[in-house]
Amino acid sequence: MKKLIIINGPNLNLLGKRETNIYGDLSFTEFFESITDKYPNVKLEHYQSNIEGELIDKIQDVGFSYDGIILNAAAYTHTSIGIGDAVKAIETPVIEVHISNTFSREEFRHQSYISTNAQGVILGFGLQSYELAIQSFL
Repeated sequence: MKKLIIINGPNLNLLGKRETNIYGDLSFTEFFESITDKYPNVKLEHYQSNIEGELIDKIQDVGFSYDGIILNAAAYTHTSIGIGDAVKAIETPVIEVHISNTFSREEFRHQSYISTNAQGVILGFGLQSYELAIQSFL
């Protein structure tokens, strides 16, 4: 059984409430329950923090024992060299995920400090981006 974790960064705890025109009206908890049911043969976990250091700690904690990390670092994608370095330092493959198409948004969102060390990048498919990442590990 594959052991995967979804790690979400800042403000993703507000999914379903914030900017529903971009992120939709489904909470992450509701979405997570649906994918857990859809993939019963995958041990799925999720973690969310608004704090950069906590995200780095979690990446380091699971980065040598899990089969895959699905990482949506949110705004830290574009600012955190530390998270990029954490992804580079671990052995577990990472798929970088974004709900929106970051290239159709503000210019600063076109930069990622994670992509160069990620196994792949999936963006712009709404919450389905996470499911596509799960499928990439199977």
